[in-house]
Amino acid sequence: MQLTLRRTAALDLDASTMTMMNADDSPLAEAALRVGDRWSLLVVEALLVGPLRFNELQETVSGIAPNILSQRLKHLEREGVLTSRPYNQRPPRFSYELTAEGRDLAGALRLLATWGARRAGMAESTGHAACGTPLEHRWYCPTCARVVEEGEEVVLRFV
Repeated sequence: MQLTLRRTAALDLDASTMTMMNADDSPLAEAALRVGDRWSLLVVEALLVGPLRFNELQETVSGIAPNILSQRLKHLEREGVLTSRPYNQRPPRFSYELTAEGRDLAGALRLLATWGARRAGMAESTGHAACGTPLEHRWYCPTCARVVEEGEEVVLRFV
């Protein structure tokens, strides 16, 4: 499947594009199935700082019930997003940490968090820690060694 888009300030999808991007062949639908619910994203965010134990996760992800946290941890482990390591045998206790695949979600989570913060009026943008300047998120082509500008065609290939 190949989809050609023109990069614009807002993603404008017409009906034919929406029909092509259903749950069977959309990479976004696939990602949503794997980590798209609220609690899973918050668990991944919490684990970006490093390994945490169940109780630490429950404290970090405020409002999550223990049974929901347990379900999400099992689901994310099945999806290869995190791994559990036993630290106590009796009773069995585990610490949880992101896999390389789970750490790959960091960039997407930062973009979602920035988008959510702007919508909630909480912040303008993610800032550079060294100088405080708002960061810009851009598409970059490493082969051409240049930023893809608005208005340029972008080809998304899904195999």
